[in-house]
Amino acid sequence: MNDITEELAKLHILNGADFIRQLRLIVSFREFQPVAGEINIFSAIGQENGDYPALLNAARKAVTFGYTVYILPNPRGIRTADFIFERKGVYKMFDLKTITGQNSVGNRLKESIGQSNRVLLNLCCNYNIRNLTSEILHYFESYSNAQEVLLFSGGRHLSIGRNIAESKGFIRLMMNTFK
Repeated sequence: MNDITEELAKLHILNGADFIRQLRLIVSFREFQPVAGEINIFSAIGQENGDYPALLNAARKAVTFGYTVYILPNPRGIRTADFIFERKGVYKMFDLKTITGQNSVGNRLKESIGQSNRVLLNLCCNYNIRNLTSEILHYFESYSNAQEVLLFSGGRHLSIGRNIAESKGFIRLMMNTFK
């Protein structure tokens, strides 16, 4: 059997049903161990990883929203996302961007291009809703492969697909969700 690094690398050339099959294969690898003291969080990295606290924080939030979370390794030479989320048999891969300061969402979204077409924005600060909305819309406009931005803010979460971001009601949706 191939190792997880080889399987992660294949994700860059797969799409559709083949991509989903690959995600399912990856989460079956023995590298994923249950995280001690957590429910529905599995990790292929250790606590010594510098990103681990931010990854675990976001994973805990995802679990409260009904996801099973797989924290991915970050092998050298391969741009990979941070998570595979599974909920109700649906698998998705997300790149985590933890937002701790104002005016950083746009740059953080740009960083995720090439890692995943789905981004998880974990907002750990108050962020101007109009700026956030504008930066998410710009991300979808400038990255044609972008499929979803998942927002975690406090106890709320919102999944924004391209069709939602490009709709007339997007600003109103954001204002109502995050007032």
